[in-house]
Amino acid sequence: MKDVQERESEFIDRLVHINRVAKVVKGGRRFGFAALVVVGDQKGRVGFGHGKAREVPEAIRKATEQAKRQLIRVPLRDARTLHHDVVGRHGAGKVILRAAVPGTGIIAGGPMRAVFETLGINDIVAKSQGTANPYNMVRATFDALKRVDSPRSVAARRGLKVSELQARRGETAVEA
Repeated sequence: MKDVQERESEFIDRLVHINRVAKVVKGGRRFGFAALVVVGDQKGRVGFGHGKAREVPEAIRKATEQAKRQLIRVPLRDARTLHHDVVGRHGAGKVILRAAVPGTGIIAGGPMRAVFETLGINDIVAKSQGTANPYNMVRATFDALKRVDSPRSVAARRGLKVSELQARRGETAVEA
């Protein structure tokens, strides 16, 4: 039981959006709530969930549980930014994520900022185009994050060493 509690406590969650919805019935309107939550461990794992219920806390709880079930791992450079620039799309929305130098901070709009904070990114520049809908923005951000590759995985896929990959790119390998 203690192990489960420790695993639960390693995650931080951010409420991105809460929406009041109404169902029209014969006697009037029935109100409910939909919540969008992002969960991460600030070490490269992040997930999002959508929960619906008649009460706000229950919707948030459902969304948090779903987010923990849908975690993805994102390779980070120096545990603070992405390895390369990347574009993600969902519906009409497009998200551009650019790696940044130390000290830049998180320069991103609301829903994207919550994703980066829970992921553990400290330096990034992000731009959202085509949608202001938080659900689509979060999905486009996750689409972009799924496309991020570490130099190690790219080198392995191409049958090269990381130093050879960096030399081909124009960077000189660090020599001791």
